[in-house]
Amino acid sequence: MTRRFDSDGVEIAYLVEGVGKPVLLIHGFASNHRVNWVDTGWVRHLVGGGRKVIAIDNRGHGESEKLYDPSLYGAPEMAEDSRRLLDHLKIPLADVIGYSMGARIAAFLAINHPARVRSVVFGGLAEGMIKGVGEPAPIAAALEAPTADLLSDPQQKSYRRFAEATKSDLKALAACIMGARARITAQEVEKISCPVLVAAGSEDAVAGSADYLARLIPGARAFVIEGKDHMTSVGARDFTRAVSEFLAAGG
Repeated sequence: MTRRFDSDGVEIAYLVEGVGKPVLLIHGFASNHRVNWVDTGWVRHLVGGGRKVIAIDNRGHGESEKLYDPSLYGAPEMAEDSRRLLDHLKIPLADVIGYSMGARIAAFLAINHPARVRSVVFGGLAEGMIKGVGEPAPIAAALEAPTADLLSDPQQKSYRRFAEATKSDLKALAACIMGARARITAQEVEKISCPVLVAAGSEDAVAGSADYLARLIPGARAFVIEGKDHMTSVGARDFTRAVSEFLAAGG
């Protein structure tokens, strides 16, 4: 059952299941905790492995409060929602797994609150975390278009169709994508001191090279999810297995 708490004036929804060492799951853009982590089997797998799973609905997504001002969607502030959730649950330290936008949020959490992150997995966003993943304005325009039938660009149509499939608030997502893509510099990720796994699909043009990002972070490991793109990597068994081994080894 989804729960809610107040994150500095914003209502945030989340799921808690299982017992054991806590692991925080942060989903990607236009997704939610259920689509990203429950439907793909991640929650069942982690709980079955003796973990306490906390899965957040990022602001503007899922059952969390919808906001329409892009300035309220900075990735560092969204990372504070995750930190406040750990505070709310009285969890001092957690492993963190972020996918796509969730990986960017997880990076800010690890950079700004290193004492709260035992280890971190960056999934679905690697080289793109540093170099960027394209301009957000066309995606915002696609989300605000009267209908997807008016869109001709394949990427725009793909984002719009996914947002509709997840039953998202399109205007809230348009505001989010205009505000959440804060760049992270190579110098910032070099400061991450906890164990890091960077995982990206071999066909994932959004994420870019896992090796590129891993080389910037001291001690980080890279894992390539062979044959998978941005949408298919998250539920890939190879990805799940690599993360399980990473966590079992203590990061």
